[in-house]
Amino acid sequence: MTGRERTFFGHPWGLATLFGTEMWERFSWYGLRAILATFMAASPAHRGLGMSEETAQAVVGVYGALIYLVALPGGWIADRILGARRSVFWGGFVIMLGHISMAIPVVSPVFVWLGLLLIITGTGLLKPNISVMVGGLYREDEDGRRDAGFSLFYLGVNLGAFIAPIVVGWLATGDRWHLGFSAAAVGMALGLTQYVWGGRALRGVGERPGHRLTPVERRRFGTLLALGVATAAMAMGLWAATGTLTIDRLTIVITVIVLIVPVGYFAYIMMGSHNLTEDERDRMKAYIWLFVAAAVFWMIYDLAPSKLLFFARDHTELSLFGIPIQAATTQSFNPLFIMIFVPVFAALWVRLGTRVSTPQKFAFALVTVGLSFVVMAVAAGLAGTGRVSVWWLVLVYLIQVFGELSLSPVGLSVTVKLAPEAFKGQMLGVWFIAVSVGDAVGGQTGRLNRVLSEPAYYLVLAVLAIVAGLALLMFTRRLRVLMAEHHHAGATPPIR
Repeated sequence: MTGRERTFFGHPWGLATLFGTEMWERFSWYGLRAILATFMAASPAHRGLGMSEETAQAVVGVYGALIYLVALPGGWIADRILGARRSVFWGGFVIMLGHISMAIPVVSPVFVWLGLLLIITGTGLLKPNISVMVGGLYREDEDGRRDAGFSLFYLGVNLGAFIAPIVVGWLATGDRWHLGFSAAAVGMALGLTQYVWGGRALRGVGERPGHRLTPVERRRFGTLLALGVATAAMAMGLWAATGTLTIDRLTIVITVIVLIVPVGYFAYIMMGSHNLTEDERDRMKAYIWLFVAAAVFWMIYDLAPSKLLFFARDHTELSLFGIPIQAATTQSFNPLFIMIFVPVFAALWVRLGTRVSTPQKFAFALVTVGLSFVVMAVAAGLAGTGRVSVWWLVLVYLIQVFGELSLSPVGLSVTVKLAPEAFKGQMLGVWFIAVSVGDAVGGQTGRLNRVLSEPAYYLVLAVLAIVAGLALLMFTRRLRVLMAEHHHAGATPPIR
């Protein structure tokens, strides 16, 4: 690097391009997420879709689940067909079209469902591949600079996530939902503009697929894709023709499919030969337990844009330091705390070293997220006699962030560490499936309110997480043996 070359806080200028693109993409994603559940549960008189809160929670759950699930095919498409650079562009473009579709101010929900489908598709192309491009800006021997570059990059993620609920929530006030969705579309458009404008600074990173399909493979892929789309469309058409297709039932079917994916994948790894050594099989056995623990964690943690959002809207005094806020603004608490505490936890894990194992960190995360719902149970009990202070939610999100910073970055590191040699390139995608499973199942937990009071609902989930955490703690020694864990998992910033 020459002294006259333009840099971004000492990093390649291409990082500024990717930083801005991801910041605006996350602005659009978290902005939509901050109002989606309340929009769906609002009555048609208030320009909403008139769903029950239970159904809205389920929809938001499977929406989040699919967002993380499609990262796997999105990475494959970039690697075999488009290349990372074009995948990010077309992903962002499709996301923008999705937000525009949702911003169309019509009563029919068709544009809403079309918009969500486009956003899911576009995110699958953009999300996994923009991170690959960040890594590609550095030489093989620049591990330290690459780690610091990713830290800056994820600062952009959380900046977008922090600003979006405030802006979009304010714009959507007074049932102006589609104005809020428009802001998300503008955000993605700004990200795309910056991506194209700053393209030269990327220095050719991600321009070509890593393992381009041969013409024969491309034809085969096209045939299989067309067959798959036609089969899915036919199945949906037949289901609709029976008169039994409902949004609720569709969310249940998607949840079951999401659950089948990791079960089938782990069965494929463990039951096939794949030239796995005995040590690799032992590590995968340990990893499956960590995967389940992570899914339980995300099941509770990702109720923020549904269950906790409804609580903010219906049961809290929406005011901070005497300043009125919107219910959506409470979704900004989480990224704010992440930005504050990421360097603290990164330093903490380095200082603790091998004294705290990966299973212990996961157990702490589960107990922590469980305790956050004990706090929610108390708040829900107090809310039975009137609105409570929004500071209850501030405390809940603060506790949950301690759990996330103990699980999310550590989980990424341990996934790389435990992955068998034959599956190294796929396992990070598998880690995101844990988020997908948690989101899908968490969305279905709203059905518990048919038989449980609000405080009891939070307590049941709290007990589940705490018991899971304590069980993991009891088997820490056994898991460490299976993992052959002799050094601490790193503290890479969480990818969300």
